[in-house]
Amino acid sequence: MSDKELLRIENLEIRYETDDGVVKALNDVSLYVNEGETLGLVGETGAGKTTLAKGILRLIQTPPGHIVGGKVFYDGKDVLSMTEQEMHQIRGNAISMVFQDPMTSLNPVMTVGEQIEEVIAVHNPDIGKEEIRARAIAMLGRVGISADRIDEYPHQFSGGMKQRVIIAIALACNPKLLLADEPTTALDVTIQAQVLEMIRKLKNEMNTAMILISHDLGVVAQTCDRVAIIYAGRIVETGNLYDIFKNPQHPYTVGLLDSIPSLTKETKRLNPIKGLMPDPTNLPSGCPFAPRCNYASSECSAAVPELEESGSGHFVRCIRKEGR
Repeated sequence: MSDKELLRIENLEIRYETDDGVVKALNDVSLYVNEGETLGLVGETGAGKTTLAKGILRLIQTPPGHIVGGKVFYDGKDVLSMTEQEMHQIRGNAISMVFQDPMTSLNPVMTVGEQIEEVIAVHNPDIGKEEIRARAIAMLGRVGISADRIDEYPHQFSGGMKQRVIIAIALACNPKLLLADEPTTALDVTIQAQVLEMIRKLKNEMNTAMILISHDLGVVAQTCDRVAIIYAGRIVETGNLYDIFKNPQHPYTVGLLDSIPSLTKETKRLNPIKGLMPDPTNLPSGCPFAPRCNYASSECSAAVPELEESGSGHFVRCIRKEGR
């Protein structure tokens, strides 16, 4: 892992204009990822995790979605000011994405080999068909699929094998940054562990940085160097793995950790966070977590707290920055 910054997001805001109102999907999000680093992005369903990943690659469907503010710098260049042709060179080549559902991410009428070859050919127009084929076979081998299956179709593969194919497609051009959107959600626990181990091994071999989107803190603990907690479209806490798991500061982070079953303590019931995330078309004034927070005061509803440093590299968006 390097200290050189690869990706920086500054004050990113994304909105979806719907018949029910304006969905405030991302609100003033700032993050960074260094070369070779794995950042875990954690939050409930609807927190804005996938929207953030799509925003980095400018894959927000317009309409209804719009990037209304902020900047995204990749390798020092502002992605949001690039032309579509420049983005074409970035997507799949410098930055790749593994989407959430392997069942719907592959083209059912193309062989898995053709789908890997397509990515290689698009970004390497000067190489011949034989070399493209050889690279596709090699990439399948790296994800644990034998060469004799290269001409088979997605329906001939299990869910875990399909996810391996998707990862092979994403890594085919040796990108510097991988966006992995809950890559193991649709898989059973045993296959999850195998796929995560494979991702770790490949990213280390290729020195690829990764943003791992997940709601599973166990997966994050095994995989990530740093963690960012997102709630209602805002980053509420970010720090290294030790800071987040051993010294959580934001009540939401504490609630997420307290809701995990313990192997060492006997409890009759889990301790979930009360209530639900707020409607993104009608966010509460002040701190969006205040309606669910056990420590909320009138001050919490007055204004959204700033993301402030509470320790070296540990940032928290809360007026009450205390440990567990």
